[in-house]
Amino acid sequence: MDNNEIWVYIETTGSRVEPTSLQLITKAKAIASGKKVVAILLETPSANFETIVKEYGPDRIETLIDDHFVNATDEEIADALFQVTDKNRPNSLLFPATILGKSIAPRLQAKLETGLTGDSLDIFYENDLLVQVKPTYGDNVMCDIVSPDTRPQMVTVRPNTFRAEKATNPQTEVVKARFTFHKQADSDIIATDPIINSSSKLDDAKVVIALGRGAYSPKNIQLAQDLAAKLSGMVGVSRPLTDEAEFNHDDQIGIGGASLSADLLINLGISGAVQYTVGIKNAKKIVSVNIDKDAPIFEESDFAYVGDVTDFLNALTAQVR
Repeated sequence: MDNNEIWVYIETTGSRVEPTSLQLITKAKAIASGKKVVAILLETPSANFETIVKEYGPDRIETLIDDHFVNATDEEIADALFQVTDKNRPNSLLFPATILGKSIAPRLQAKLETGLTGDSLDIFYENDLLVQVKPTYGDNVMCDIVSPDTRPQMVTVRPNTFRAEKATNPQTEVVKARFTFHKQADSDIIATDPIINSSSKLDDAKVVIALGRGAYSPKNIQLAQDLAAKLSGMVGVSRPLTDEAEFNHDDQIGIGGASLSADLLINLGISGAVQYTVGIKNAKKIVSVNIDKDAPIFEESDFAYVGDVTDFLNALTAQVR
């Protein structure tokens, strides 16, 4: 049976709730238009993640509780989710586009025989259709994708695309879902090692100094690195600079790279193409420097400086203790 709810998969790692899941609860509530927002949470009996999830105000939390989830394979998680979602199919099912989310979502999609859009940068409703916005053609075109004939409408959304906002809902109901854990006969998890790369650190950095083609020079790179070090921040770049020897894909901001949630972002010599600006929407304060007074990046900025990047870096670095 289909229903008119939006379900959000709550990803957990150790004692931590993946922030993207909380961001998706906030986004789901914003676009719900009367639909109930349901968090679907898999946990062990000793965990209590629903306390954290409640702070973001879903209408209901469906908990799947079993000791095996401490070391469950992706296939075992997908099987448990299938048992619950197949009984009462929601209108939509949202996943974080994390390593785990991008592994579980397609497994569940195949079981449900429905559609799935990966790595979306926006979602919204047109009547009952979930429109999933995704870059294509080398990240140069934004494409709207819909799944009109099957439910749930499934999508993975990139981290930090939306901002999580606490919104206490006194009516939040916690329900223990009924399912049977099916052990995967041909697979066991022996050990887990977290993968940490500079891209994930860039996502979480509080201060980011971003360099574009207009600021590319050995001197500006060194000045930006010095400033970032003083501010306990990181240096990122727009896509063209990933072709240079000093940088790589892990340093990229925007489509195909990091989505920032920094407290402070300083853009240096970046024009402001959409491929870049989609990755900075959640930065809290944006300062941009460009010699072109009509650069599109200024429309995305809280503060603008029209002038030379090197002069700006020298002056600002001198002021930072």
